[in-house]
Amino acid sequence: ALIGMLLEVTLLRRLYKRDHLHQVLATFGVLLMANEAVRMIWGPEALSLELPAALAGPVEIGGLVYPAFRLVIIAVGIVVAIGLYVLVAHTKLGMLVRAGASNREMARAMGVRVNTIFTVVFGIGAVLCAVAGAMLGPLLAVQVGMGESILILAFVVIVIGGIGSVRGAFVGAVLVGMVDTFGRTLLPMSLRAVLPPQIAGNLGPALASILIYVLMAAVLFWRPQGLFPARG
Repeated sequence: ALIGMLLEVTLLRRLYKRDHLHQVLATFGVLLMANEAVRMIWGPEALSLELPAALAGPVEIGGLVYPAFRLVIIAVGIVVAIGLYVLVAHTKLGMLVRAGASNREMARAMGVRVNTIFTVVFGIGAVLCAVAGAMLGPLLAVQVGMGESILILAFVVIVIGGIGSVRGAFVGAVLVGMVDTFGRTLLPMSLRAVLPPQIAGNLGPALASILIYVLMAAVLFWRPQGLFPARG
């Protein structure tokens, strides 16, 4: 949170009046520098984290066996989503955040300390990134750039759900996850009926990844603003 707020105060605050492309390029540059700083301090080796003994085994639900830790990830995701929705839609801080995002100058004229609120919001976002890293660490291993593979998927989720919409982000994440999972499961099975098993096993996951972007293209075609765009 402190690093996120420091980044907002020193860098992003200077870019709010510029085009979004400047903010994207600046934060991408910070990402590259942060990766190299981590590599210089701790080295390039990946750190494997062991799961707690209580969460290391499977859990049987209705005859299906499922890893316990992945259920914890799902539960944490639901709690975070509900918490964000309540914070943004049903608290005074959320009202001030929405006001500052919609019309910064008017909110400032009404006495809202927009700069301070945006700093706090960026700190909350940094905390959520840390939570995601803590949840994925035991699955992906802690290493330099471990979050980069998720950035594009996060962008797809936001585009599908609607920029600025917490509900849209939640629905978009569920849709992307379901399309990816069912694609990786059903496509190889379907391809094995017409192709050799080895080719079908390699082609299925690749086509499943493409389906995510097909979904995004379809949503952009029918609803360019996303499924659940943020209300003004």
